Amino acid sequence: MAKLDFNRLMQLMSATLTLGLAGGLAIIFLQRSKTEYLTLAAGTSSGESYILGNALKTVVERHYPSIRITLQETGGTVENLQMLEDGRAQLATAQADISPGPRTRALAVLYDDTFQLLVPKDSRVQSLVDLRGQRIALAQSGGQYQSFLRVVEHFGLRSADFHFVGTNDAAATEAFINGRADAIFRVRAIGDPSIEQLVQSGGVRFLPIEHAAAMKIKYPAFEAALIPEGAYLGNPPVPTQDFPTVAVQRTLLARDSASVTAIRAVTELLIERRQEIMEEIPAGMTEVRLLLVQVRKPEPQAGLGPALHPGALSFYDKDKPSFLLAHADYVGLFLTVGLMVGSWLWELKRWMQRKQKDKADQYSNRVVALISSVQEVNSLPPLDEVWRELLKILTEAVQDLDADKLSEESFNSFRTILQIGMEVTKERRNILMSTNSATWPAGAAQ
Repeated sequence: MAKLDFNRLMQLMSATLTLGLAGGLAIIFLQRSKTEYLTLAAGTSSGESYILGNALKTVVERHYPSIRITLQETGGTVENLQMLEDGRAQLATAQADISPGPRTRALAVLYDDTFQLLVPKDSRVQSLVDLRGQRIALAQSGGQYQSFLRVVEHFGLRSADFHFVGTNDAAATEAFINGRADAIFRVRAIGDPSIEQLVQSGGVRFLPIEHAAAMKIKYPAFEAALIPEGAYLGNPPVPTQDFPTVAVQRTLLARDSASVTAIRAVTELLIERRQEIMEEIPAGMTEVRLLLVQVRKPEPQAGLGPALHPGALSFYDKDKPSFLLAHADYVGLFLTVGLMVGSWLWELKRWMQRKQKDKADQYSNRVVALISSVQEVNSLPPLDEVWRELLKILTEAVQDLDADKLSEESFNSFRTILQIGMEVTKERRNILMSTNSATWPAGAAQ
């Protein structure tokens, strides 16, 4: 049998577990005390995404002081996704119809954006196809531009069929207001403040965007939607009737390498602290505040869209039963087997200890018998034989100790008795020598 020292093994296991626990606690403490810096690419400062992002930043930093969020104004979805991909941002808002890069992961759906197409009230344009050859207030970049091209493509039109005005949203809006554009296209939530300002001027009207269900065949992120009558103004109503249009989700995304702990915290507060986030949005922006009602977990779309970030997933799965509860039968079986094995090992240890003690007792009894016989010896030759037997017993005991047939404790107890036997033998020798004037054999004891 291989040499085993159960006591040392148990001590080693205990020390290993203690060090592992201490190391784990140290890692958790360091992770929680470490400041995480996140950059959120949020679009234009006047957009709903930026306003919501600013409110979310305030609430996150209030509840988690170790998380610091920098809000970055951008040109829109395409720039946001690029910043996420190249690592300049860890968080980003984006239209769901614009394909993200491979490093992108999902956190939540913020709200539903709608495609909104407006023309001057006195325009003779009645439908989207009537805009062929017209000036569109829309920058030729970003997610809005790509969405516009997908819509017009469905109607057999392309980019070359339009004249685009403006290098960004602000410039395009100004061009439309000043009459240098014949229509304006925006991907915004219903009630968007910038569109509301155009409506309140009284000089614009909406155009329908039809065939949303048909476009969804090619672009699964598209959803059929309506801009309700009076959504922007009640008297007179603007729009004047329910207008069909296309809706896409505005999502909050994260880079795959972003801190799991930080992303979980952001997701948690976004879902569970909506009222608190709402209170951080200016009171005059009621429509933006109400967008928080739409915040929700992204739904899987048959493998389309980015996967959930591990931090977000850990939050959404918090109500699922733990691994132990979900696999209680197997855990119970493993515990039972573990206890049985532990019991067998304990019994094996006790059996080995008993066997080792029995072996030591045999050696001790042999020595005690020799001690008794020494008292009756009256000549040196028998005493020499006792001495040689004691040395033989010692040699056998040492060999058994090496073979783990004797424990250190049992061997020490036996050695105490052996020393007594050897002392008694030497004392008896001295008595016989003094009585008989005999000589002890050379080399018998030194």
